[in-house]
Amino acid sequence: MSNASLIFNIHQSLPMKLECAANCDAGDLLAIVGTSGAGKTSVLRVLAGLMKPESGRIQVGNEVWFDSQEHIFVPARDRHVGMVFQNYALMPHLDAIHNVALSLMHLPKHERLIKAQQWLNHVQLSSDQQVRHPHQLSGGQQQRVAIARALAREPKLLLLDEPFSAVDQMTRQDLYQLMIDMRKSLGIPIVLVTHDLREASLMADQLVVMDDGVVLQAGSPGIIHGSPRNARVADLLGIQNRFQGEWLGPSSTPGYGSLRWIGMSSTDAQPDGPILTVRDKGKIKAGQQVNWVIPGDGIELWHSENLNAAQFQATVIQAQDLGEITMAKLSCSDLPGYIVNVTMTGKKRGRIKEGESLPIFLDQNLIHVMPFKY
Repeated sequence: MSNASLIFNIHQSLPMKLECAANCDAGDLLAIVGTSGAGKTSVLRVLAGLMKPESGRIQVGNEVWFDSQEHIFVPARDRHVGMVFQNYALMPHLDAIHNVALSLMHLPKHERLIKAQQWLNHVQLSSDQQVRHPHQLSGGQQQRVAIARALAREPKLLLLDEPFSAVDQMTRQDLYQLMIDMRKSLGIPIVLVTHDLREASLMADQLVVMDDGVVLQAGSPGIIHGSPRNARVADLLGIQNRFQGEWLGPSSTPGYGSLRWIGMSSTDAQPDGPILTVRDKGKIKAGQQVNWVIPGDGIELWHSENLNAAQFQATVIQAQDLGEITMAKLSCSDLPGYIVNVTMTGKKRGRIKEGESLPIFLDQNLIHVMPFKY
């Protein structure tokens, strides 16, 4: 494989707005996430050479595939890109090994089959499965064939377009693990497009969150989940505990500020709502309305040894047992409209009961404050 990094910066205004810039090192996986119509697949098409943007630059290693200022545009056939699609795109009349061999037409016939077999072994397809036709294979097995076919020509860039959305959850987990195991050994940049945030966070080294053709935030999964840039990013990431507040300005403790927690609607707003002491990055003016989020690991029930935790009394209004986890909604008893969502694992989740009154603790160090507007 090439061991070359991907660097791109692309712009387009028609027929839809598209502005996206990112880097992806060799052996890393970059996930582009967003709702339908966000522009994710258009970015893949541009990288593959199937669509020419108005301006920008795309470079893989020392090769420039597109540069609008230098009038460079390398066509798709010369980019050596591997693509894996949601619908597998396999030839129904060919068995698995001959489907992979189709991407090796530049080799003598006997070498094609040997190399195709090697790649099918690499994606953990058995000898028996390799001679089956697509309709004789499960969805997960078909996708393994598609991955082997994409990699067989040793591409310089691998593009994955919603590759796991057509298979069941158990199969999806196996395919996740396959990609995690393979990506470092492949030594090429991998770009994944998905609407599944859990999938992206599980596999990606970097996330790009897109909406309406524009990148809202880019960075590591941990940083984006812990510090979303604005409320729209938090919504797209599916962060459950997003609240409204008023920024009161710096507190008496250096590096910290005062945040008043208010309800999610005007009917819930309380001018004397609780005041939280949270980290102050010095970017928000006093008196400004804000959104704020807290991750699940910043919430504890019953008791806490965290001296910086804010304590409230809450009532369990809903508790759903979902097998290995329990999802609960708690209403802060003295604060109408203040609902906190908790996901619990382990033995403690068996203790939580609807209607129960209990103390809840919010780690103020993990609270992240964002501008109110998107």
